[in-house]
Amino acid sequence: MRERIKILYDKNLKSLKIKSFIVNKLKKYPIKKRNISIVIGGDGFMLQTLKKNKDSKKMFYGINSGNYGFLMNKFSSKKIINNLSKAKMISISPLEMTVRNNNNQIKKYLAINEVSILRQSRQAASLSINYGSKQLIKKLVSDGVLVSTPAGSTAYNLSVHGPILSLNSKKLSISPISPFRPRRWRGKVVGDRSKILIKNLNPKKRPISAVADNIEVRNAKNIIIKTNQKIKFNLLYDKNKSLQKKIKIEQLRRETF
Repeated sequence: MRERIKILYDKNLKSLKIKSFIVNKLKKYPIKKRNISIVIGGDGFMLQTLKKNKDSKKMFYGINSGNYGFLMNKFSSKKIINNLSKAKMISISPLEMTVRNNNNQIKKYLAINEVSILRQSRQAASLSINYGSKQLIKKLVSDGVLVSTPAGSTAYNLSVHGPILSLNSKKLSISPISPFRPRRWRGKVVGDRSKILIKNLNPKKRPISAVADNIEVRNAKNIIIKTNQKIKFNLLYDKNKSLQKKIKIEQLRRETF
């Protein structure tokens, strides 16, 4: 059984220590679950790992050795074997971002958390947004706009005052970033089955970048965003500490200053 467990880890001292501990534990206490990849790092390393393994049928169990680690599990030296054995699986699908730039080159990337459209200069972005055959907004003048998945709705999306989405909602959040006109547009929650088309209305004077999680395409002209239902990332979480529960806690959380 041990050969089927793969350990992927970020190159920092904390990750290396956790990896060595788990390797020794698994030699003494092999677990019955098959096809598990243990990912040791932070959220960024998990996103990077998932996208590198988008065609894999493995289940990914994340262990946090970074800062916040929202997508990860907390490491417990006493309970690690029990946690791995009893972990529950959830499946999520990523966004697919297709960008046409000013030179009519087309680039595609996946985003697990969000796609961010950001102004590229001192000039505010001037954008139109369509959802399917409907025009959501004819002209948005802002620092940009963000399209978030439920899994990413507690990240950058929450920071720009977008709504937190339940993991099984089958929704996406479209949230403006510092809107100037119309100043009171708060965005839109839409279904995850139709395409979102974002156009740069003034690409020469007001250039924009399109960012899939942390991968940037500059001088974007048209951006199509849709959920890629064919790709499923299978994530494992400790019992009673699921991703759904973490999102629910964030929905109920009150900030203190």
